[in-house]
Amino acid sequence: MFKEEREELQFDWKMIDDIGEGRPNLGPGMSVAVYRLMQFTLRDVLIREYGVAEADRIFFESGKRAGEEFCRHTLEECGDFGEMTVKLQETLRELRIGILRFERAEVEDGSFTITVAEDLDCSGLPVTDETICTYDEGFLSGILGVYFGRPFDVREVDCWCTGDRICRFEAKKRG
Repeated sequence: MFKEEREELQFDWKMIDDIGEGRPNLGPGMSVAVYRLMQFTLRDVLIREYGVAEADRIFFESGKRAGEEFCRHTLEECGDFGEMTVKLQETLRELRIGILRFERAEVEDGSFTITVAEDLDCSGLPVTDETICTYDEGFLSGILGVYFGRPFDVREVDCWCTGDRICRFEAKKRG
């Protein structure tokens, strides 16, 4: 499952499905510090091995894949955009990923401004004058792409690490 070379992605939702059975005492929760330890050490190694651009590409693609699967398994029964928005906000808050808001939603044009407060990836980090939520860009791109059935470009324009207190993303359907 994890040791063979492959061209196609093989993630399966079952890999995260029954946490309760495998963690009857500790449960599904964990510290943000542990998540960041995994994320930032992985990113550090990817940058050293492949450079910043390739590390960002990998993080974006990983986030996109996660967003696609997340949408398919948690938002697939949502009918209209309003229902999907509410379900997405509730789920991200419940999972303690962040507090998501659609600041601007032009559904017909496929153009959105999305904010995430208390973002899992960066809230509380030092100001570095760079946006760092590349995984989140991919995650949102994947969710929107599956929900609307077409690719989306998503770019972070404000980040906790640039001195803002929320992360802001501009999303636009491709084409």
